[in-house]
Amino acid sequence: MSWGTELWDQFDNLEKHTQWGIDILEKYIKFVKERTEIELSYAKQLRNLSKKYQPKKNSKEEEEYKYTACKAFLSTLNEMNDYAGQHEVISENMTSQITVDLMRYVQELKQERKSNFHDGRKAQQHIETCWKQLESSKRRFERDCKEADRAQQYFEKMDADINVTKADVEKARQQAQLRHQMAEDSKADYSSILQRFNQEQWEYYHTHIPNIFQKIQEMEERRIVRIGESMKTYAEVDRQVIPIIGKCLDGIVKAAESIDQKNDSQLVVEAYKSGFEPPGDIEFEDYTQPMKRTVSENSLSSSKEGKPELKFGGKSRGKLWPFIKKNKLMSLLTSPHQPPPPPPASASPSAVPNGPQSPKQQKEPLSHRFNEFMTSKPKIHCFRSLKRGLSLKLGATPEDFSNLPPEQRRKKLQQKVDDLNKEIQKEMDQRDAITKMKDVYLKNPQMGDPASLDHKLAEATQNIEKLRLETQKFEAWLAEVEGRLPARSEQARRQSGMYEAQTHQTVTNCAQDRESPDGSYTEEQSQESELKVLATDFDDEFDDEEPLPAIGTCKALYTFEGQNEGTISVVEGEMLSVIEEDKGDGWTRIRRSEDEEGYVPTSYVEVYLDKNAKGAKTYI
Repeated sequence: MSWGTELWDQFDNLEKHTQWGIDILEKYIKFVKERTEIELSYAKQLRNLSKKYQPKKNSKEEEEYKYTACKAFLSTLNEMNDYAGQHEVISENMTSQITVDLMRYVQELKQERKSNFHDGRKAQQHIETCWKQLESSKRRFERDCKEADRAQQYFEKMDADINVTKADVEKARQQAQLRHQMAEDSKADYSSILQRFNQEQWEYYHTHIPNIFQKIQEMEERRIVRIGESMKTYAEVDRQVIPIIGKCLDGIVKAAESIDQKNDSQLVVEAYKSGFEPPGDIEFEDYTQPMKRTVSENSLSSSKEGKPELKFGGKSRGKLWPFIKKNKLMSLLTSPHQPPPPPPASASPSAVPNGPQSPKQQKEPLSHRFNEFMTSKPKIHCFRSLKRGLSLKLGATPEDFSNLPPEQRRKKLQQKVDDLNKEIQKEMDQRDAITKMKDVYLKNPQMGDPASLDHKLAEATQNIEKLRLETQKFEAWLAEVEGRLPARSEQARRQSGMYEAQTHQTVTNCAQDRESPDGSYTEEQSQESELKVLATDFDDEFDDEEPLPAIGTCKALYTFEGQNEGTISVVEGEMLSVIEEDKGDGWTRIRRSEDEEGYVPTSYVEVYLDKNAKGAKTYI
């Protein structure tokens, strides 16, 4: 099968077909090019997606990636990043192996097609020129023959006419002979041109056109083969990255299989374990029976009379303490430090005639209960810890991490000690290197001046000493947390920089506290300077808070001297506003005016709650 023999007369159609073939090739090139753009865009989007969900450095998210599930997710992000890289490889290989190569081939194909069809047109023009020559010689031969016939007829007519002179007849005869000679010459010329045209035409249809069409056929077949090879390459480019993509997917599966829920649960325990023990049972305090103050209670209360008290009643309206409203915070800070005292054994002369009888209650002395509170497991170690917690909320973290629970504080201190030891080791290595360099300079003075390293050596030694002192400080705090030291030394307090100057000896133990059923804390008073500072801090923080709304009124059944922190004195028969009812701890929070509020024993007052007030309960 040859286009030269089968399609000898389809020159124009072959020209259209070959142009269509080039258009198809260019369309395929455009398809591959757009595929590479899609691969690049997809890879870019995958990388952006992976980067978007990567944990930020030195952030809380980075700490969360210690869990196996988060590690698996991070591995998935990394594998997706590699997965995106393989799509970039696909784009690069398709561009270099298909797009660029085919674009160059298309240019060559266009030049070859143009050359072949130029040769075909040239041969076509040549045969057309020969045909025109043949037609011209044919018409001339035909014309000469007709003129020769007319000359012959004219001669015969003149020869037959007796009236014509002999000279005219001879002239006609010569003219006829001339015309016959011209016809013979035209005949010979026509015959020669015809033979030459036939030869040219045979060569055109059997040699030139077949050769040209054969070249065009070969060119078209090469184009078809080339586009087929490009399609194979297209598939192979994808196939080459499949094993690597499979490894990426296997990495994701392996990361998923590495998730250990038990390990994550243990990490949660390590991250949030406070080291505190659960609170013990709260004793039932029966206020239905009368109770007399014991001598130990009087001695206890009198022992505190000489000390200044920190009261948060007054005008200390507050701004919001971080995460805790003033209502809750004031309950934390101002709830009394001991169980409420029993009402007097007998009503005073000015008592209300039909008032409730003073309940009698048989229970252990208040001093015993105070000792029990002092020995219970604390939730907040002391006012200093509370102050540091407030500082932490405001952005200042204590250097000794005293704002954290014991277990978390121990971990932070241990981490700090480890980091300091690494820095010490780094400085020691640097000092050793400087020392070695100095020895080399001493042995070879031409290499450098040994004295020039003295400053660096002294600086390194000084840094090591500073780091060691810092390490000793944190190790002392760590030992205190782990129970190796009974208490923090005065030197450690000075080094921490978080305590104020003290003129007396170091306080060895902070007052213990106990959490009441409503979530408030009761604490013993700390040192005077700390209380003043803390009171100032709270006054600054609680300036413009709206006061608690009254939920009812109450009438004082007995006179109460509010000498303890957070309490308020009342006179028998006095009417006051109730702003917080008894939560089960035996104390009711009342307000005398806008400027004075505090706690009184519930058994000392008769409460009348407003049913429509927010937070009021209905008693049957």
